Amino acid sequence: MASRKEVADLAGVSEATVSRVLNGVGPIKEETRRKVLEASEQLGYVPSALARSFARSKSGNLGVVLPYVPKAHLFSAYFFSEMLSGIGSKARDSGMDLLVMFRTPGEVMNYKDLFRRQKVDACIILGARDDYGELDALQQLQQEGHPFCIMNQHFGGESFMEVDADHVEGSRLAIRHLTDQGYRNIAFLNGPDSYSNSLERLQGVQIGLNEAGMNLDSSLLLEGNYGRRSGVEAAATIAARLDEIDAVFAANDRMAIGVMHGLRERGIKVQDFPAFVGYDDSDAAEMAVPPLSSVRVPFYEMGELAASKLIHGSLGAKASSVNTEVTSETARQLLPTELIIRASSIRN
Repeated sequence: MASRKEVADLAGVSEATVSRVLNGVGPIKEETRRKVLEASEQLGYVPSALARSFARSKSGNLGVVLPYVPKAHLFSAYFFSEMLSGIGSKARDSGMDLLVMFRTPGEVMNYKDLFRRQKVDACIILGARDDYGELDALQQLQQEGHPFCIMNQHFGGESFMEVDADHVEGSRLAIRHLTDQGYRNIAFLNGPDSYSNSLERLQGVQIGLNEAGMNLDSSLLLEGNYGRRSGVEAAATIAARLDEIDAVFAANDRMAIGVMHGLRERGIKVQDFPAFVGYDDSDAAEMAVPPLSSVRVPFYEMGELAASKLIHGSLGAKASSVNTEVTSETARQLLPTELIIRASSIRN
C-alpha cells in the first residue's frame, strides 16, 4: 500500500498538504488539489478512516508552547531541540503541522483562545510553572475538554496528561557516583524552584547524600536559570571555595559547562577543577574539556510520546467518540534516565 509520503513526493507537495487535500481541510489551490488527487489515484493511496474522521473541520495544527527564559537561546538548547524534533517527527507522520508559540514574560498563556480560534487541535506545553495563574488556566482547559499534554513539569494533585523523565532517580545516580568515589563537599547548581523538575533534582540529591550517610549543606546549594551564563556566574562562588568544594553537580550541561568556562576565566587549570557531573547528556557534554559526565534524558522519545498520546490517543479517541477521561493513575508517564560517566568525574 502506498504511503502519504509517496503521494507527496509524486505531487511535489508536503505530507501535510496531502492530508489537507484528502480530508478537505483549509483553503487549497485548485492546481495543488488536482496534483494531489492525481498522485493519490495513480498510487492507489487511501487515507486511514481515523485520520479522515478527526481531520475535517480541524486546523491540522499541533501546538507547542515554549517558555520565556531570560538570556537563554532556546533553539540552541539540547533540551528543547530534541523534544521538538521528537514532537515534529510524530506530527509529520500523522500529517499535522507544528504551531510553535512563545510565552510572554509575566503573563499567563491564554490556552483556551488557541482552541477557540481553531489555531490548534491539541497542545503540548513546555516550561509550565507552578503558580496559581498557570494552574488555573490549565484547569479551565481541562474542564472544557481540550486535549493537551504537559512536558517536564508536574502539578501534584492534578490529573493532567504529563510526560517527563525520572529526575529524582537521575539526580540520585549522579550523587551516588560522586560519593562512591569519596567526594564529600558537593556543590549543587540547580534551576529555579518554580519548575517541578528542579525540585525533583533536589530531592534526588538529598536521597543520594542520605544513602551515603551525608546531609545537604545549604551553603553549597546554588541557583541558576538553566542557561550557560548562569553557570559562568556561579563559578565565582565555586572558585572562592575551591579549597573545600571537591565536586559540582549541575542541573543541566549548559550550566556545568558554564561553570567550567568561568573557572578557566579565573585562571584555574583543568587539573585543578573539582569533579563535574551535568544533566541531559547533550552533544556538548562529550566535547567539553574534560569530557563531561552527565545524566542522559530521553528528550526525543519524550517528545514522540507526548505527541503520540495526543494524536493517537486524545484526538483519535475523540474522533471515535470514545471516553478520553484522564485519571491520576494514568496521567503521568516517566521515562528512565541513565548516568553516562566520562573523565570529568573520575578521581585520579
